[in-house]
Amino acid sequence: MSTRMYALPVEQTQWSVPSVGTTTVFNWEYDEGRDRLLALYEKGKDKQWNANDRLDWSQEVDLANPLGFPDYYVSIYGSDTWNGLDAKGRAEVRLNIDAWRFSQFLHGEQGALICAAKIVQTVPDLDSKFYAATQVVDEARHVEVYSRYLREKLKLAYPINPHLKALLDQAITDTRWDLTYLAMQVIIEGLALAAFGTIRDLATEPLGKALNAYVMQDEARHVAFGRLALRDYYPQLSDKERDEREEFAVDACYLMRDRFMGEEIWRNLGFDVEACVSHARSSALMQQYTKMLFSRIVPTLKDIGLWGERIQRAFVDMKVIEFGEVNIEELSKADEDVAAEFDNLRAARDAHVNKVIAAAE
Repeated sequence: MSTRMYALPVEQTQWSVPSVGTTTVFNWEYDEGRDRLLALYEKGKDKQWNANDRLDWSQEVDLANPLGFPDYYVSIYGSDTWNGLDAKGRAEVRLNIDAWRFSQFLHGEQGALICAAKIVQTVPDLDSKFYAATQVVDEARHVEVYSRYLREKLKLAYPINPHLKALLDQAITDTRWDLTYLAMQVIIEGLALAAFGTIRDLATEPLGKALNAYVMQDEARHVAFGRLALRDYYPQLSDKERDEREEFAVDACYLMRDRFMGEEIWRNLGFDVEACVSHARSSALMQQYTKMLFSRIVPTLKDIGLWGERIQRAFVDMKVIEFGEVNIEELSKADEDVAAEFDNLRAARDAHVNKVIAAAE
């Protein structure tokens, strides 16, 4: 990706993570495997797609409102800062918010690419290595599509958010393979699914909607992969080991909750950062949006057996404990179905266009 579109010079934000004691695990039991993970591996192979063919990149994007959200979706809507802006200034805010949003998706997907490759290297079970290999391809595709959307459509990008960077740092450097799963497959991917869903379901810009719908179809499999692997593994751990994982999950959830205040946006635009963040935190819409981001994480953590007092207290504090009753299998099935609907709509449109062209010849 060209670095010229970044809000800050890339030299200031370039990041490398040193390898710390990663253990590569070989497994010679080629004829063994868990049926559900092998079935997920088969689905992972069948569901590969080419972004050049499945998405219509010819669609134009309005830079004054890239995703077509109403103004009240802007986190500083109604603030003194927002009220003091003219139409051009508000358009600049909307562009920067969406560029920041898609930039964090992009950086998170690169983190997922690296973590999936690490899982292939470190996980002890061969069926997990098989599926993680398909996820590596998925994540490369996601980096491709978000990079292209930013580069060709928005022409602006932001560096990685410090909170996301901190969690990725832990996921990449921790030597325990299950912590990589927990950070990436459950927490980062789970939160991303909810964020993608907001765009898929509520935005009006067709390319952004379709892009996120197709990425969600992949991510639903990735979260299922983490659930299946960790649900088998965590019952084998001691109480002390599970407590360590719960503490990690609690800290990670607070990190993710705090990453959506957009400090980098307001700083880049020259606004009063403290005032903008304060308004965003008090916004009823932002509070509801932040809450919904945990609709995938909470039931998944409960499903894999990380549901002790510490984690329940944290979710009560975040006001998201009720998501523990959500059926995560039904959500994943819905993600698959919605992506299929987007395919059907495009097929119908293409058939109509071809019919019109044929009639005109």
